[in-house]
Amino acid sequence: MTEDKPLRADARRNRAKVLEAAETVFAAKGTGAPTEEVAREAGVGIGTVFRHFPTKEALLEAVLYARLHRFVDEADAVVAQNADDAGAAFFTFLTSWIEMSSAKNAYFEALTSAGVCVPSTGSVIGERLRESLGVLLRRAQDSGAVRRDVTTTELIPVIIGTAKAAEHVGSDRELRDRTIAILFDGLRT
Repeated sequence: MTEDKPLRADARRNRAKVLEAAETVFAAKGTGAPTEEVAREAGVGIGTVFRHFPTKEALLEAVLYARLHRFVDEADAVVAQNADDAGAAFFTFLTSWIEMSSAKNAYFEALTSAGVCVPSTGSVIGERLRESLGVLLRRAQDSGAVRRDVTTTELIPVIIGTAKAAEHVGSDRELRDRTIAILFDGLRT
């Protein structure tokens, strides 16, 4: 959503509360949860929600992009930390990516089924993720934790496939973790 003039401080706070509440409600009850429930969770009226997000789809899209931007910021932070255990940092980052992908896919599906054409996030967000992934991959390879013959270009489909596999097993956390571990073992030296 773009606005012609900057928001007042109280309006910015309300918008942030609505986004945070929407993420909480949609995570707990799915993207089909009613907007009224988001308003209740945020402690604002339904009119406040619609003033910032004229449609539910606009709210879903805003939550999706907020999550993606936050994830990219987290990726940058992981790179900046330059952890002593590069292999652990790499696999922790991949696990976070897989977890984030499941939620992202739910938002994409809800928006697509509502007829919303979600713009590609491949530009700035995708490039920043690829850069962070490349740095973490090189560090993990240099430490001997990851095979040298794996490239970032090959790794992205592995992450996508692993995310789909994790989604497929559903709420069985033990099976999900085991599935991820098996797929990650293929990346190890």
